[in-house]
Amino acid sequence: MKITEVLNAKAEGGVVTITPDAGVRELIALLAEHNVGALIVSADGDSVDGIVSERDVVRHLHHDGTVINNTVGAIMTDVVETCEPGSTLDDLMEVMTRRRIRHVPVVDGGRLVGIVSIGDVVKHKMSQLEFERDQLDSYVHQT
Repeated sequence: MKITEVLNAKAEGGVVTITPDAGVRELIALLAEHNVGALIVSADGDSVDGIVSERDVVRHLHHDGTVINNTVGAIMTDVVETCEPGSTLDDLMEVMTRRRIRHVPVVDGGRLVGIVSIGDVVKHKMSQLEFERDQLDSYVHQT
């Protein structure tokens, strides 16, 4: 299965982005409003300048209680693992597991086109396994 199939199956459209100069309060509000665990940091909405997650907020909060007054650029991860729409789901799963990351931006020709979460990966693997199970069950019970 290709990443483009995962993106096409997602109900919501577009990727929620935030600028590096936005405040952490705005970040928290957007995470809650869109019920997501990470946002792509992008100055123009098309490039990937970084990624920032709930984990980033919590980890910085643990070390610095004033993180809420900081900017997104101060707490974001700026070296971002990305994938392309033609990448396979199995390859992405390997990267997510090895790097211990939960969100991967999808980039096509240098332009942000989507984001895949670990939840998206699990959902699609479960669907694939259920389909295979049904096919095997149908084969075994043929008369």
